[in-house]
Amino acid sequence: MGRQLSAETIKRIQSVYGFKTKKSLGQNFLADPGVISDIADACRLTEDSLALEIGPGLGVLTGELAERAGKVCAVEIDGALIPILRDQLAVYDNVSIVNEDILAVDAAALIEEQRTLPGGRRLSHAVIAGNLPYYITTPIIMGLIEAGVPADLMVFMVQKEVADRMASGPGSKDYGVLSVSLQYFCEVKKILDVPSEAFIPSPKVDSAVVQLVPKAEGRLRAGDEALMMRIVKAGFAQRRKTLINALSGGGFEKERALAALEACGIDPSRRAETLSIEEFVNLSDRMSERI
Repeated sequence: MGRQLSAETIKRIQSVYGFKTKKSLGQNFLADPGVISDIADACRLTEDSLALEIGPGLGVLTGELAERAGKVCAVEIDGALIPILRDQLAVYDNVSIVNEDILAVDAAALIEEQRTLPGGRRLSHAVIAGNLPYYITTPIIMGLIEAGVPADLMVFMVQKEVADRMASGPGSKDYGVLSVSLQYFCEVKKILDVPSEAFIPSPKVDSAVVQLVPKAEGRLRAGDEALMMRIVKAGFAQRRKTLINALSGGGFEKERALAALEACGIDPSRRAETLSIEEFVNLSDRMSERI
């Protein structure tokens, strides 16, 4: 089970290393061993796995991942945490620490580089995990997905409200642009809710762990993905409006949008929150044709 990170341990580390928690980086350290183990379980790691961890913090989850994976590459933006991580993780010979901003890193290239072990053995399975800062959760996740980073599985701790939006389906009040954008690429499952008390210092909101499994190559795809996302954003921009009014108000020619909706068998009086991803794809494909 994951190691305990107590308030006393945090204070000792701060004293020894002169480290101060930075609110600007969203630093809230997970200190619940049960949750740490649950996250590691959700990663489905084996000795053939590379785990790319985003924001290892004080290395508590990193250690749990290292005990299960062939290798762990921990990417940490805060240079002040690097000596702490090196000391805390010195007992593991399968951990690599990279002092970089994940938003500025070529994550695909990093995974390809890190998955080859000394001696040439290549790790066949890649997982991305992390306790993500709330303020950049969506840019990190969507950046990884849209860049086609070669991960078999992703497991993230995010704000509970965001997790609910990620996993919600049509008809839900939480279903929106993020739901469609993410579920277009991945199967999304919320694993567990995590109370704020599980962190040091405690954030003002609760969190949740989500598991993302990228869809196979043969998944449903829009012919023009940029157009589809324009349609999705227009549809949800004024979610109380009917779909035809939302689209025409979002810059689409009303007659063209109406013809496309009717060609897809979608009632123009429906709202965007009732459309499945398949319906958004079909609508996008019809909108891209000369109707």
